Order: sequence, then C-alpha cells, then structure tokens
Amino acid sequence: MSTPRRSPVLAFAADAVVVVVFAAIGRATHDGDVFGPFGAGLATTAWPFLVALVVGWLATRAWRAPLAVGRTALPIWVITVALGMVLRAVSGQGVAVAFVIVAAITLALFLLGWRGAVRLATRTRRSSPRR
Repeated sequence: MSTPRRSPVLAFAADAVVVVVFAAIGRATHDGDVFGPFGAGLATTAWPFLVALVVGWLATRAWRAPLAVGRTALPIWVITVALGMVLRAVSGQGVAVAFVIVAAITLALFLLGWRGAVRLATRTRRSSPRR
C-alpha cells in the first residue's frame, strides 16, 4: 500500500488516466484518425474533462480522502461531467444528449469503479488469513 502522502497523487493520476482513456475510447469509436485514439485530436477531446477534473479535485479537497466514493468520487464525477460539457460547448465541440448520457455513464464507471476495486482489494487483503 502506498504512503498517505503518495495516495492523493496516485489517485489523481488514476483519475486523469481514466479521463484520457474515456476520451481515447470516444475518439476510437467516432473518429477515423490515422493514428487511432491517440492521434492529435485526443488533446482536443480530453482537455475539457481534464480541466473539469482538476476543478472537481479542488472543490472537493479530494486529497483529504482520495479513495472515498461518496465524499470524493461522486462530486468529482458530477463536476467532471457537468463542467466538461460546458467547456466542450464553449469551445465549439458537440454536446449532443446521447453523448452527455454516454459520458456520464462511462465516467461514473471509471471514476467510481477504480476506487471501488481498490477498496474491495484492500478489504479482501485485510480479511484474508495470514500464513
């Protein structure tokens, strides 16, 4: 297990990675980019959500409880989706209703899911008998 000081850094990195993966999946699904999902357009797709993620981390003070689902992950998810969509709209990118729904579901699975997996693994490790 990581030290308490490293845990927020790793948690933020995990959040940033899943946001970029979300953007890459979207690009791979809807774009014929020669370089695949990691082509030049990835930054264009990801930046609104990455900025929103940073705002979510600051607003929730996520570094205090980076693995908390209710106190940290849920508000970060809401801010990342809502502000990310606003930033996309302001920058001239599409925000169709179907995209908002898919983004909300995918980011919920990603931002909440990795925390749930870590918590489950930690509980399982603590409850397993030592040899």
